[in-house]
Amino acid sequence: MTYEVLARKWRPTTFAAMAGQDHVLRALINALAGDRLHHAYLFTGTRGVGKTTVARILARCLNCETGITPEPCGVCTSCREISEGRFVDLIEVDAASRSRVEETRELLENVQYAPTRGRFKVYLIDEVHMLSGASFNALLKTLEEPPPHVKFLLATTDPKKLPVTVLSRCLQFHLKNLTPDRIVRHLEMVLGEEKISAETEALWALARAADGSMRDALSLTDQAIAFGDGQLQADEVARMLGTIDQGALERILEGLASGDGEALLACCADLAEHAADFPAVLRELMAVLHRIAVVQAVPAAAPVGASVGDQVGALVVAMAGRLTPEDIQLYYQIALTGQRDLPFAPDPRSGFEMTLLRMLAFRPQQPGSEERPARVEESAPAQGAGSAAATPEVAAPRPEPTRSATVTPQPESGLRGTNGRSQPLREEPDSITVKPEAPPTAVPAATGPAPLAEKPPVLAAPQHWHDVIPRLELTGLTAELVNHCLPESVEDGRVRLLLDPAAEPLHADVHVGRLEAALTALLGRPLKVEIRVAASADETPAQQAARQRAERQRLAEQAIESDVNVRTLIETFNASVQRESIRPLG
Repeated sequence: MTYEVLARKWRPTTFAAMAGQDHVLRALINALAGDRLHHAYLFTGTRGVGKTTVARILARCLNCETGITPEPCGVCTSCREISEGRFVDLIEVDAASRSRVEETRELLENVQYAPTRGRFKVYLIDEVHMLSGASFNALLKTLEEPPPHVKFLLATTDPKKLPVTVLSRCLQFHLKNLTPDRIVRHLEMVLGEEKISAETEALWALARAADGSMRDALSLTDQAIAFGDGQLQADEVARMLGTIDQGALERILEGLASGDGEALLACCADLAEHAADFPAVLRELMAVLHRIAVVQAVPAAAPVGASVGDQVGALVVAMAGRLTPEDIQLYYQIALTGQRDLPFAPDPRSGFEMTLLRMLAFRPQQPGSEERPARVEESAPAQGAGSAAATPEVAAPRPEPTRSATVTPQPESGLRGTNGRSQPLREEPDSITVKPEAPPTAVPAATGPAPLAEKPPVLAAPQHWHDVIPRLELTGLTAELVNHCLPESVEDGRVRLLLDPAAEPLHADVHVGRLEAALTALLGRPLKVEIRVAASADETPAQQAARQRAERQRLAEQAIESDVNVRTLIETFNASVQRESIRPLG
């Protein structure tokens, strides 16, 4: 007896047997039950989602000998002949092989004749978008006003290629891709009827590989049955599909969670040994990261019980508790960028390894972990505590002799040091250069931050505020807020600032808190910041920067317009200078 493939053997013959597509079936069932039938239906969707199947079931419903019904009997002559593909009044046409206008006209010549056996003459045109423009024109009039005994059922995977005149003459139903969960349930039913044992993880692998197509899922199942000699085992199906073992994903995520670069590289080497498809591995890693992010954002979405269906479900739940949401979002973004850059890598393996190493390199510092020591501190234990070589970058002269030749005394101030020390900051570009032979006593002894009450508060002067801002090392909107402020007063541990009214939208508690923390760290004592929205007679740093930019722009425009060559061009060709194209240097 000839073997019949699963996709054909288990093709549904009733709406009740259809897997999914409830939104389409409900409309058709209600129309059949209420006898509200249209003359032309258009079914759209990707391959293998049931377009032609729905059309054939609808043809059975229209021509069942028991009457027009959403539940055809399946035993009458019309139902059996339609199922067997030999019903004379069901004319199936593949538009891909009959796209010429002559063939379309020949097809429509018999439209006016009554059906031979059935109640309706049904024209089922598959891949209708393949018809030529002339064929569509020949079809239009008949499609709009066919005889009452004719029904048109059109199916296509690309409705965008259909003329609007055709779309407007049809009722359009879009069949959606099937979810892996829905495909797995259908495969379990089919394999149960076929008496074939299958591991749940193997079915999930087939469902994911089918990419929403039930026909592809059944075809892959046929192939897996032959590959596994009548059984569907997860490792055999993975080998057939060329996918990776889910244990590899677990090892990758474990390596990321523990920050173990050696384990990640070992996993990459193991994947390369098994000739893994690294772009596919990266896609699967992104899919798992997506599921983890969903569980972290919506705990109720965590897979539980039978709905997990695969090993990845347990991995998702475990990693959602170990990794922070920030880490997951960072890993997903890096993986997305790595997927884009993978074709430009020397080879897929090195590109995949670099993607994983980026995830480690850019992972945020974890709470409680020690920061990396600076290079100077790493070399310090090997040198004498009192030797001049203990600070090599200080002992070495600066490349700018004019700055190192002149030493300008700096007044002691709470703004001149960090952590209670008043010596100049080393990162300051104009800091004093200390010669190697200079004794340590040449530097004034640090006596801690001067109390704000002993001397006039330096924050109260706008020129000091301009100097303080770079030392705060603020970024983003907080830095914008600070640049639009000026000090009003400093007393009793409170810093009162005036905020330019034009920047009032920047005023937020989170930015004030960051400013307080930065000032406290800089001065070495707790400070409270209060911001009042009011105009100031002095320029804020933002206003000063804007004025300086405008002045540079004015000078640049003046230089261009006064240039001899430019003046010659203007006078000779009646030209004009486009001021918006002028940009100052620097």
